[in-house]
Amino acid sequence: MANRPFLVGLTGGIASGKSAVGSAFRRLGVEVVDADAISREVVAPGEPTLAALTAAFGAGIVRPDGTLDRPAVRQRVFADPVALATLNGITHPAIRTRLMARATAARGPYAVLEVPLLVEGGLDREVDRVLVVDCGEDLQRQRLKERDGSGPTQVEAILAAQASRSARLAAADDVITNEGTLAELDGAVAALHARYLALAGTHVG
Repeated sequence: MANRPFLVGLTGGIASGKSAVGSAFRRLGVEVVDADAISREVVAPGEPTLAALTAAFGAGIVRPDGTLDRPAVRQRVFADPVALATLNGITHPAIRTRLMARATAARGPYAVLEVPLLVEGGLDREVDRVLVVDCGEDLQRQRLKERDGSGPTQVEAILAAQASRSARLAAADDVITNEGTLAELDGAVAALHARYLALAGTHVG
């Protein structure tokens, strides 16, 4: 990817605070490319990815208005590794292509790619710096329960489906520990912003 900006991959376990960190970067004027938003775009009505999913899983995953019935898809792939692999095989390449195209076109000295499965999907090799938002797993469980009303079985299944905390931390160049206040989080982001501006100044795209 020639002439692209310096890229920071932002990731972390579920309920670790990735979105809050992404928002803090946006407030500093940094362009943040959100993989979750792109994952919704690529399955919009008329998109080839939605047609491929319908061919794989049947018309029952599409609502009467033509949009993807996400709960129906989740129910199909939950606890079914083969179905999950089929889903990922269809959606991940489309998401990756659009994500990297947006990253390449981003304005400013550096851009942030907010990707929940950065390490699992191998996208950590496509960025210049990996930033992991980290917190203890007990805090993750508490936040998931409060945020989504997830039961213990569902919480453990979600955590098990992601890279381990140790694997994420092993891939990290920078870590924000998000177990304090929003003011502390903003301060940590501001410090990294200064560091990334300096690194971007020496970057050759």
